[in-house]
Amino acid sequence: MKKVVVIGPESTGKSTLSEKLAAHFNTVWTPEYAREYIDQLDRPYEQADLLEIAAGQLALERQQAGKANRVLICDTDLYVIKVWSEHKYGNCDPRILKQLAQQHCDLYLLTYIDLPWEEDPQREYPDPAMRSYFYQVYKDIVTASGVPWLEIKGTYEEREALAIAGVQALLQ
Repeated sequence: MKKVVVIGPESTGKSTLSEKLAAHFNTVWTPEYAREYIDQLDRPYEQADLLEIAAGQLALERQQAGKANRVLICDTDLYVIKVWSEHKYGNCDPRILKQLAQQHCDLYLLTYIDLPWEEDPQREYPDPAMRSYFYQVYKDIVTASGVPWLEIKGTYEEREALAIAGVQALLQ
C-alpha cells in the first residue's frame, strides 16, 4: 500500500483535496486529528496537547490503513505538528521528533496558498505574509524529505487533476 500526504499551510484546501482523492481512488482518507481533538477542548490548546494530537494522528492513520485500497490519503502528517510547535512554542517535543523520524510517506502533495483564506476558529494565520512564510517552511520540508512531491495549485478542479495524475503515477 502507498501513502500520500497532503501538506501545506492553513486554508489551502487540504481536507477537500484529500476527500476528493479518496473518492476518486475508491479508498479512505485520514482527516487531521488535531481538528477533532481541539474541538473537544474547553480551553485553548497547549504544547502538551501536541503530543496527544500526534498520537491520535498516528492511531487514526493505522486504523484507516487497514481499510485502504492500494493507497491511503492523509490530510497532514506529523510535520504539521512539528511546524506548529516550533513556531508557537519555539521547540518540538523529542517524542514527536522520534515518531516523525519513523513515519513513512510515498508522495507529498504540497498545497499552494492561491486559494482565498476561509475563516475558521482553529485557523490562526490569515495574514498573506504568514501564509507565504508557512508555505516556504512546508516546501523546505518536502524538498529535504527525499520523498517525491508535487506542488498543487490553481482552481479546485486544477488541483484535483494535478493530484490525481500524481497519485496515478505513483500507483503505476
